[in-house]
Amino acid sequence: MKSKATLKQIAKELGVSVSTVSKALNDSPEISEPTKIRVQEYAKLKNYKPNVIGLNLKNRSTRTIGVILPNILNSFFAKVFTGIEKVADEKGYKVITCISNESLEKEVSALEMLSNGTIDGFILSISEEAQKLQQFGHFKSIINEGTPIVMFDRTIDEVNCDKVVVDDLDSAIDATKHLIKTGCKNIALFSSIDNLSVGKLRTEGYKTALENAGLKVDGKLIVLAETADEFDEKAKGFLDKNKVDAIFAVDEHASVMAMKMGIKKGLKIPEELSVIGFADGVWSKRMTPSMSTVSQHGPEIGEVATLMLIEKLESKEEIYNHKTTVIKTELRQRESTRKL
Repeated sequence: MKSKATLKQIAKELGVSVSTVSKALNDSPEISEPTKIRVQEYAKLKNYKPNVIGLNLKNRSTRTIGVILPNILNSFFAKVFTGIEKVADEKGYKVITCISNESLEKEVSALEMLSNGTIDGFILSISEEAQKLQQFGHFKSIINEGTPIVMFDRTIDEVNCDKVVVDDLDSAIDATKHLIKTGCKNIALFSSIDNLSVGKLRTEGYKTALENAGLKVDGKLIVLAETADEFDEKAKGFLDKNKVDAIFAVDEHASVMAMKMGIKKGLKIPEELSVIGFADGVWSKRMTPSMSTVSQHGPEIGEVATLMLIEKLESKEEIYNHKTTVIKTELRQRESTRKL
């Protein structure tokens, strides 16, 4: 691989000052055209790349946004990213993306790596491990250093920053109410994300809807787990042991498993078993029967989060009041639920 030249090396080779090289590369009118061409062609030949961090420290702006996603395989986060990139491109910003893979260590590492002058601000959703361990000091440190953060989906009250969330509690209430309105009375809850704030809010919404309808909250019909593997183990034989006519699943994995379990059991969907899932991935439309889902409007979340960050970055106000924007979800009815 070609080694990358520095300003100092180029200056030495061409017998000019470092200042002359720098000005020539930046097309300064102070430098003659022949010298500019000579320096620029030599820099290209030697594979010269500007020191981004050095430029950032001088200019105080990179017009680059750092994005940290917990899981790129999750269709929801992929959709949010499309919204982030769309607005960033429209506003003339670049995007650098890191994946924490739900790891606190990787999350901290990504923040440290990008906050050295490479980016102007962050858009992120908190890793599973950070939430589980309740460790949020790394976010506070970055904000205290002057780098703004916008959190989306998985957020925490302990960190004072802009946030974009969906109405997890209300959407779970609405989804459960829909099942009740279609005649379902024995409604189970499936969750493989009980260690996450969003999972707990959706579970709370399910219980609230049952209580508001005068239905008993039966612990035997609630399967809570913190990982997909743990959920699969806990849910084994669930439909053999319990008589239910509906399942509200609060995450993608639990949603797919609910449908698979019902079909394997030989239950007619939705006549004998109705299913509503959370997160509107491609799989929900392509399953047979197709699954009714709560759509979180991922691209819209990404767009709003990016606009909030850019507003903060371009604001000349010294005092900035942080805000939380709530994106309304939508229940998309397909073949896995009875028609009203």
